[in-house]
Formats: sequence, C-alpha cells, structure tokens
Amino acid sequence: MSVRRRDVELKSKIDSTFFAEWKASWTLRHRRREMIAGYLFLLPALLLFCIFTFLPMIESFFISFTDMSLNSASTHWVGLQNYALILHSADFWESFLNTAVFAIQVLPLNIIISLFLALLVHKKFKGVGFFRTIFYTPVITSMVAVSVAWLWLFNPSYGLLNSILADLHLPQQSWLVQPHWSLEVLVLLRVWKGVGSNMIIFLAGLNSVPTEMLEAAETDGAGRFRRFWSITWPMLGPTTLYVIVLGTISLLQAFTEVYVMTQGGPLETSSTVVYLLFQKTFQAFQLGFGSAIAFVLFVVILALSMINLVFVQKRLNRAY
Repeated sequence: MSVRRRDVELKSKIDSTFFAEWKASWTLRHRRREMIAGYLFLLPALLLFCIFTFLPMIESFFISFTDMSLNSASTHWVGLQNYALILHSADFWESFLNTAVFAIQVLPLNIIISLFLALLVHKKFKGVGFFRTIFYTPVITSMVAVSVAWLWLFNPSYGLLNSILADLHLPQQSWLVQPHWSLEVLVLLRVWKGVGSNMIIFLAGLNSVPTEMLEAAETDGAGRFRRFWSITWPMLGPTTLYVIVLGTISLLQAFTEVYVMTQGGPLETSSTVVYLLFQKTFQAFQLGFGSAIAFVLFVVILALSMINLVFVQKRLNRAY
C-alpha cells in the first residue's frame, strides 16, 4: 500500500511539474506573440517617423556643416563655420532674447491661469461641462485662424480693441506697430490659446489627489487655502513638471503667430529663433546656416528639458 502511495505521489509530482513547465512555456510564447504584435502595430508609425523625421534630421545635421544654398549649385564642407557665425550673429542673439522673454512671460501665466480654471471646473455644478468646453475651444482652433482673428482685433485702424478705446474716449494704440507692444500681444495670444490644454492636464492631476487626505485635513480644521497649499499643490508636482517641460518646448518653437501677425517686426522686436530659421532657410536660401540654427535650438531645448527634469524631480522627491 505504501509503495502504491509513493507511486501516486511521484506521478502527481511529475504531472504538476510537467503542467508548470507547459504553463510557463505557453505564457512565454503568448508574451512573445503579444510583443511581436505590438511591434507590428508600431511599425507603420516608426517607418513614418524614420522616413519623414529622423532621416531628415540626420541629413540636416550634416547640411549644417556645409555652405549649401539654393542660390549656388556647388556645396562645400565648411566644418563649424556656420556655428561660429551664429555665435557672432546679432540677429540670432536678438531673436534668442525675444524667444526667452516670450517664454518667460507666457509659461508662468499659463500655469497660474490654467490651474485656477482647473480648480474652478473641478467641482461638480450645473453647466460645468459647458465651461470646460468653452475654456478648451481655443486649443482645437487653428493657430493660423486665431492669429488672423487677433490681427483684426488689434488692427490700429479698424480693430475692435481700438474701437472700444475710441468709444471710451481713451487714446488708441498701434498695437502691432509699436516695439514695446508687439511681443506682448503675442504673449496674450499664446496664453489665451494654451490655458485650455493645461487646464485639462491639471484636471487629470486634481482627480488623482486622494479625497481622504482632503477630508481629513478639513476635519482637522484646515481651510481651503491651507488644504490646497499643503496637500493639493504638492500632489500636483508631477503634473506641473509635465506642463513646464512641454510648455518650454512649445514656446521655444513659437513661429506661426509671429509669421501671421508681425513677421518679426517692428524692428525685429518680435522675431523668434524659429522665425529667424525660416528667414535664413526659406527666404535667404541659406540651408547650411538655417540647419545650424535648428540644431542650436535643439540643444537649447534638450538642455532646458533635462534641467527641468533633474532639478524639479529632486524637489518632488524631497516633497514626497
């Protein structure tokens, strides 16, 4: 009887071992098929990215070391000459300063206003969906269409804003013609158009804040501002980091509103780095110099993004 029992136990162990090995093998094959299927789904997008983005970037990088121009049939290798010209180019540094001032003004305003709107529409009340839609509508509107509308709004001759000032017997302004106003109009435009997108991102962050912590703080007597400053705002740290990084990248590439509304004027006071790149590449046909500007901007954006990720992440780690 004991021998038969040992045989049964041995057979059971063999069966369980075989089943475990078969299950592990099946799981491995299943995961491998899922991985292959995932790569096959990604393949069209990867091919498009390589053909239309990555390969042109590589080619543009090599062009930046040449004097390629559509005005000349010959192209010569010039090494770092284009990058040296950038360092000594007054136009580049003026455009870079304009871009920096533009981004420094827009980013904080965008974050503050979008967070405020997110806090307003986060609460459940009648018509909240309507207000969310209204605030988000500028995001889905074409930048060209928005720029044309704002160009009419701030037109010094027949613009709506000057008409209102005239009705109020206030002095009218040449908004897009005066050097100290042109860039500020672009700042207002970008803030108005961008707050809706960041509002949605902050709404997602607010939904992830544990309600138990807020309720416990309210029970302990913490007011609204105290709950926001001590709980909500620290919990929104990763969301704010995401908004800062994406906002920085977007603002440093500002072009459409400049091209439609000011063409970099007056006196290049609203010219940005990307608009200068456009002028050098597609108007002056200096492909080598324009490619060098593009890669300098790429390095600046990459450096600022890494700085944001490293330093802000350290603060988040200390906060948590």
